[in-house]
Amino acid sequence: MNPQRLVLASNNAKKLGELTALLSPLGIQLVPQRELGVAECDEPHCTFVENALAKARHAAIMTGLPALADDSGLCVDALLGAPGVHSARYADEPKSDERNNQKLLDALQNEDNRNARFICVIVLARHAADPQPIIAEGEWRGEILRAPRGGGGFGYDPIFLDKESNLASAELPPEVKNRKSHRGLAMRALIEKLQAS
Repeated sequence: MNPQRLVLASNNAKKLGELTALLSPLGIQLVPQRELGVAECDEPHCTFVENALAKARHAAIMTGLPALADDSGLCVDALLGAPGVHSARYADEPKSDERNNQKLLDALQNEDNRNARFICVIVLARHAADPQPIIAEGEWRGEILRAPRGGGGFGYDPIFLDKESNLASAELPPEVKNRKSHRGLAMRALIEKLQAS
C-alpha cells in the first residue's frame, strides 16, 4: 500500500511540518484534518495507542481518506510516567507549552531523578473500518533540565535534554531532531512497514 494522500488527524502546524518532512520523499501528501472540515477527536483513553487509533478512525470516517494519527507524550520516571497521555494539557486548559513546562519543572524541583522519555505511537488506518491498522512506536530517552534552553521545537523540547548531544531538544537543528526524536523513529518504523506491505 502506498497512499498518495493522507489526512493527518491533527491541527498542530509544527507536527504537520515534522511529519511532512519525513513523508514527502515517498510522494505522500499530508492534508491536515482542519482543511477537510474535521474537528478534533476526543482522547479519553489512558494509553497512547488507544488515543492514536481513535483519532485515526475518526478522521477516516469523516473524510473517507486513509488517516494518519499519532499520540505522543512525555513520560517522567519520578512522576510514575506522568504527564503521559495528558502531556498537551498537563497544566489544564487552555493548552500552553510554557505553563506545561513550568508545571513539570515545579513538580521536579527537589527531584534528583530527572530521567524521562518521549513516546510516540503512530497509527495509519487505511479506511475507517480497517481491521488491521498499521501501528508503529518510537521512544527517545533523555532527562529533564532544570531550566528551558533553546528556541526551536515545541512542547517540552526546551526542557528535554538529549544526553548524546548534551543539547536540549529545542537546541537541535530540525533535521537532527527528526532523526533522533520519538516521532522520527516511529515514522521510520511506519515507513518500513508501508514499504513492506
